[in-house]
Amino acid sequence: MLNRRGVNARVVDLSCWRDDSHPDLETRLKDGLAGIDFGTELPIVTGYAQCREGLMRAYDRGSSEVTFARIAALTRAHEAIIHKEFHLSSADSKIVGADKVIKIDSTDYDVADQLSHLGMEAIHPSAAKILRQAGVTLRVANAFEPDDGGTLILSEVEAAPRVEIITGLTVAALEVHEPDMVGVKGYDAAIHDALTRNDVWIISKGSNANTITHYVDPQLKTLRRVESAIEKTYPDAEIGIRKVALISAVGRGLLGLDVPARGLKALAAAGIEVLGIHALARAVDVQFLVPEDRLNDAIKAVHEALIPDQDV
Repeated sequence: MLNRRGVNARVVDLSCWRDDSHPDLETRLKDGLAGIDFGTELPIVTGYAQCREGLMRAYDRGSSEVTFARIAALTRAHEAIIHKEFHLSSADSKIVGADKVIKIDSTDYDVADQLSHLGMEAIHPSAAKILRQAGVTLRVANAFEPDDGGTLILSEVEAAPRVEIITGLTVAALEVHEPDMVGVKGYDAAIHDALTRNDVWIISKGSNANTITHYVDPQLKTLRRVESAIEKTYPDAEIGIRKVALISAVGRGLLGLDVPARGLKALAAAGIEVLGIHALARAVDVQFLVPEDRLNDAIKAVHEALIPDQDV
């Protein structure tokens, strides 16, 4: 179809389903793109690439984005453009209202990584890492609005400190309380080992003298196995598991914006109990923990307090 419309395009089939050589991904890409003049030809490349690493095994549904990123890095592209069915915006329009969200024109890979960590992927984190290390700018475009410039994601963006996105998800709070923990090393490592062995996604954590709480993927069947493993190691520990909602205000330079205080005030005004708050010195996000059934209410309240009147 492209050829009939005057575009000098060719298909590059990286699936190579009849090839038993199984080279590594870089070799597969170099062989597939060899001989193409990118100034005059448009290669249409399969997202799946057969290789020794096993893309689907390593990256699952993000495999095509990893291929995309590796090609951008290999060809030293000025810009990589990925099309989504939505704009990268200040919140989910279905939650806060289409008239309230603000499209983000530009951000950096720090913010993109944090969104991936919270399950709101602009791009697969492994693909983002490849592009960032190669110094390739990423553009996230809305496939349904081709004339819109989308969102540029760069290694560094010179911009005033600001909250860019409010997002949230349901997590499980795995709380381990052991009075004998204080002053003793190793408790955190043992809990983390139990979570890792059961392939549990850790989103956040907090601790004090005798309690360690991990906020994790809320798969209760898996967490029961984790609980059992911890009990075997620490039989006197009190272990609790409950679902809560984690709301995250993501942005840059948040330390000087009073985000924790403003967020707490907004949640209190909305009558939402705050179960916890996390704010790290890196100042990329501030997390508020609230009851599970107030997830959407909390996102709306925090978005209204932190996002309006910003030139995002």
